[in-house]
Amino acid sequence: MVIAATPDISFLIPAYNAADTLAECLASLQQQSRSNWQAVVVDDGSTDRTWEVLESIAKTDSRILPARQPNAGAAAARNHAARLTVAPLLCMLDADDWLDPTFIENMQPVAGDSSPAAIAYCAFRRVAPDGRLMQVEQPPILTGDVAKREFSSFCALAIHTVVFPRSLFELLGGMDETLQTCEDWDLWLRMAFSGAEFRRVDKCLAFYRMKADSLSGDPIKMVRDAIRVTSKAQALQTQQGLSAEGPETGWITPAVSQLRMLTWVVAAKLDPTLDIAALAALLPEMPDAAGYENFLAGVILHGLQTGLSTDGADDLIDVIDKWRPTFLLLIQLIQKRSLPGTGRKIIEAASWHISAANRLRSFTLGNVQVVSAALETLSRIPKAESADTLIMHALSGGQHVGSFVGPFWGDLSIRAQIRLIMHEMQAEEHLQMPPTLVYISSWTREAVRGYRAFGGLIIRNGQRRGRLERILVRIGRNALLACAPSDEQDNDARRSDMLQNLQRGLAPRFRNPTRLRPDEKKGAAPVQSEEEYWEHIFERSDPWNYVSVYEQVKYAQTLSLIPEGIEKALELACAEGIFTEKLAQKVGRVTATDISQRAIDRAVERCRDHGNVELRVLDFVKGDVPPEQDLIVCSEVLYYMKDEEMLAAVCQKMAAAVKPNGYLITAHAHIRRDEPNRTGFDWDNPFGVGTIKQLLAAQPELALEDTIETELYAIHRFRKGPVADPVLRVERHGTPLDADVAKHIIWGPAGTERGAAWTTEVTTSVPILMYHRIAEQGPAALERFRTPPEIFRKQMQFLRRQGFYTVTAQTLAGLLRSGKPIQGRPVMLTFDDAYSDFLEDAFPILAENDFSADVFVVTDKVGGRSDWDSAYGEPAPLMSWSHIHELHQKGISFGSHLASHTPASAMDNEALLAEAMRSRNALQSRLGSSVESIALPYGGTDFRVPGILALAGYGIGFTTRPAKATFSDNLFGLPRLEVRGDRPLEAFAELMGLPGAYIG
Repeated sequence: MVIAATPDISFLIPAYNAADTLAECLASLQQQSRSNWQAVVVDDGSTDRTWEVLESIAKTDSRILPARQPNAGAAAARNHAARLTVAPLLCMLDADDWLDPTFIENMQPVAGDSSPAAIAYCAFRRVAPDGRLMQVEQPPILTGDVAKREFSSFCALAIHTVVFPRSLFELLGGMDETLQTCEDWDLWLRMAFSGAEFRRVDKCLAFYRMKADSLSGDPIKMVRDAIRVTSKAQALQTQQGLSAEGPETGWITPAVSQLRMLTWVVAAKLDPTLDIAALAALLPEMPDAAGYENFLAGVILHGLQTGLSTDGADDLIDVIDKWRPTFLLLIQLIQKRSLPGTGRKIIEAASWHISAANRLRSFTLGNVQVVSAALETLSRIPKAESADTLIMHALSGGQHVGSFVGPFWGDLSIRAQIRLIMHEMQAEEHLQMPPTLVYISSWTREAVRGYRAFGGLIIRNGQRRGRLERILVRIGRNALLACAPSDEQDNDARRSDMLQNLQRGLAPRFRNPTRLRPDEKKGAAPVQSEEEYWEHIFERSDPWNYVSVYEQVKYAQTLSLIPEGIEKALELACAEGIFTEKLAQKVGRVTATDISQRAIDRAVERCRDHGNVELRVLDFVKGDVPPEQDLIVCSEVLYYMKDEEMLAAVCQKMAAAVKPNGYLITAHAHIRRDEPNRTGFDWDNPFGVGTIKQLLAAQPELALEDTIETELYAIHRFRKGPVADPVLRVERHGTPLDADVAKHIIWGPAGTERGAAWTTEVTTSVPILMYHRIAEQGPAALERFRTPPEIFRKQMQFLRRQGFYTVTAQTLAGLLRSGKPIQGRPVMLTFDDAYSDFLEDAFPILAENDFSADVFVVTDKVGGRSDWDSAYGEPAPLMSWSHIHELHQKGISFGSHLASHTPASAMDNEALLAEAMRSRNALQSRLGSSVESIALPYGGTDFRVPGILALAGYGIGFTTRPAKATFSDNLFGLPRLEVRGDRPLEAFAELMGLPGAYIG
């Protein structure tokens, strides 16, 4: 008899009618490389010979402790066993399972009764009823909150793969005996939320015997108990302030978790008598599964493989007729409460997963037809009646050379297959030339005709010879395509006919394919001198809009600093005399000068009614400043000095020209280059008011007497003589700011200059931000899609401060196609639906921050309301065509959001193609320019959509997949980062990859 020492680990083994398997289970313990274990086996009211078998084994091994109880269920039996244990570590083992001989050796050192409690877990393998070992099932890494997240959704660990402290088990009250299934899941969940630490052992050390009559085999019990566990998880999340908001967060809502269990159970049981609708009726809520398509496809396939005991996903093809009806019933169930097209995407994901496991197999699943084509033996492939989506794998010599995924229109003739191989897969080099093809004679005639076209080409050197060889290869392949068998019903012919029929119903193409945007300036002749530069500036009247509110407030503030009793005043850089006219009313006589004759001519005309004004042309940098002035006013010009040396010389000149006790008044802007840690303009001038003030104050004859400081500029009054304590007044600048002024302002503390980022940074990814409404008010249920204007302003100021510049869809497409690193910090701003508030609130903020944007228009709804949101409250108004045209002329780009706002994945091939073409045509006809971009409503794309959009004439498409766009992305499936209106402002900095950066 084996004598037990003090055990390090105790195994809790419930046994119910386990006479046939118990001995093998206990033998796996007796074969452990470490012998200091205890097994407490509880006979849970068995009616077979379980107790006799147990007693017989226990008599020869004192490490095995037998116990009995009336049938009360596995959870009660395990709790009973736990009360009899003496070891500090526990492991739960079913009587029909077994462990690897090194289980204790590997697991015991990892688990421990520490703080926090340490739990060890490992991988396992299922064992089919026929004894076959299935694939290893590797559990996820469960560090930190990941354990809470995973166990909130499903049972991430098999029961016999876990070793945990007995003290933790007792602290949590053991297993919930009211659960008939999922009791282990419930325990792991509570352990995770208690703060225990889960440590993975990267070995497969446990084996699970698959039996039709297992303890957890009742679908109703499993769904019912899963509802209880997931509801408990939600309560625990709420207690600990954890989030469960959707697929992008990793947290899965209770409703989706419950649907997950239902789909797995149905797939695993594969019972044709099972009432799926009745099972679904147990769910408190049938969720919208949009966004979880790949996830649910994986769950269903795992259930099918488990229930059918298949080794790989491709083995499901052999028994597809057995499981396909149940699979499609599950799809119908899920689709009823989900965004249209969700079921289609689950079918696609499942088909791709099965197909990827073995590209040599062909099959049809719902609307997806998977085709494997050997290039050596191409033959016609009929289209399945239900199929509208094609997955085609091309193989040469048994090796995979390319795949195509897209819309399916008709039978695949040999010619249609060759076109896909050449043009879609770019695998033409693998095509076999005609010796093996039945149409060799026609191919030869076509190829010879092409060769003769180049008969006059003289081969003079190796370079031209290589070029000719490439041309001949291309001719040969084109001939191969031209002569391959086809017919009027094949994929290409049916697609071409459909496209032609749809084009006939569209309006004529626009006549004006290009237009000059406001920022596309004609090139000017090179400037040769300072005088010519300023004459060029004054070619148009009032080039800086001095009559704006912003400038007029600045003038009034400047005038307020002029002392009474000034007799003789000099204004330098008077421009067109707008301020001169006001100054003349405050002083006895004004001499106003400017370097530009054009400016002086206009000033003369403006001031002709003022007899105390003299106007003249003067370059005060090169020439002398008229002396003996009571007052000199010199504003908005000193930053044009080429360097500080020139500025100092001019400051000295002005100081010398002021009479004793006279005044010098200057007004200049704060410039970021000069004062990088404060709000200022992004002008390229070498300095701003900060440096100008310092150099004026450095003049020994001048003293600062009075200052008006605003956020954007400062006005200083210097006196040539002694002063009392200088006065500082903080005032507001004039508002509103013109867009031409505002777009040069960078608000807030130090950031990154666009120019600096452009010259020092490159990137391989572009954030594409997705907005909907820019508005304060709206239905509460749509708060996520609504950003208040002031929050939007701060977000745009943040982007400007951090050196971002906007790219349009057209520019982005070119950058991504080039594959070259992108300079600086690009960002794309997109706005779905074309709401009226874009014109009223978003566009002015964009303009004042020097940003453009792309707006995606629901073309059938223009000028109406967003009726697709009517279930949530009053639909928001949409822009009219006149508004869209107005913004287009101001530099905003427009693309399609389809015509009806229907998810693309909810339409059949022909309907989607027709709507995509109609929407694009409407935009092009209204705007008079080409439209190549589209954002899919709800992000509803699928395998067919990119190909259909390309056929409709688009060049770039956007989804709602949350990520930055990279070179590897499909141009018709570019991701976007949603800017949510229900998130705090700081979340925007995190979204842009700059957490903690100042945002206002």
